[in-house]
Amino acid sequence: MSKPCIICVAITGSVPQKSDNPAVPITIEEQVESAQEAYEAGASICHAHVRLEDGTPTSDPERFAKLKEGLAKHCPGMITQFSTGGRSGAGQERGGMLPLKPDMASLTVGSNNFPMRVYENPPDLVEWLAAEMLKHDIKPEIEAFDLSHILKAAEMAEKGQLAGTPYVQFVMGVKNAMPVDREVFDFYVKTVHRFFGVDAPWCAAGIGRNQIVLNEWAIAAGGHARTGLEDNVRLDRETLAPSNAALVRRATAIAEQHGRPVATAAQAREMLGLRAA
Repeated sequence: MSKPCIICVAITGSVPQKSDNPAVPITIEEQVESAQEAYEAGASICHAHVRLEDGTPTSDPERFAKLKEGLAKHCPGMITQFSTGGRSGAGQERGGMLPLKPDMASLTVGSNNFPMRVYENPPDLVEWLAAEMLKHDIKPEIEAFDLSHILKAAEMAEKGQLAGTPYVQFVMGVKNAMPVDREVFDFYVKTVHRFFGVDAPWCAAGIGRNQIVLNEWAIAAGGHARTGLEDNVRLDRETLAPSNAALVRRATAIAEQHGRPVATAAQAREMLGLRAA
């Protein structure tokens, strides 16, 4: 298999703190530096959250603007993907950074359980976020925590609420949501192919120790991979990951084992139908 593999690095997230791993980047400066190292290691997408100085998650557009500026300067061509996740704000506050026109943004099209709460994505908010992404020429990454989310994305694409071919990411291993199950994973891939075509790009993310499992499954099956300290702070049970770049290098090694070159940022943009940098 020679199809290039796109590697997305989720550098920070809303949950991990420096008490979990000192390498978790919190400030904008730390995030840019960590993203640059990951970019140089092979990541072509930066999935980004922002935090307050004390580590509290936020949807503050000014912080997203500073991060976007830093990434453009130090990671030329890297795809910027902002999170509209629910831990950083409520309601339309979650999409307050979309007028900054990142290349991509996450879009979860349905609700599901998280470890200690319900991750609420009501239909009116989902439709508003999707409309904002259309308005600002932002490609959504459909974060599928459940099979129904893939089917919902197909429905929205049919209605013209999503532009182009949806890019679906399977998220597996979140406690109380979809566990890591190979038969479910294979059916997810089959479902994406059924609705969006056999050449439609897709991605997978595994949480915690399952990160490397999903990296392996996705790369071997012709999909793309997400890694990073947002989802997993360890290399193994005894070893903290020293950086986001270290996790990216682990994913690139898996791609090499399967004969897949790692996509450059320019290649990733072309594969995902994004505007040139």
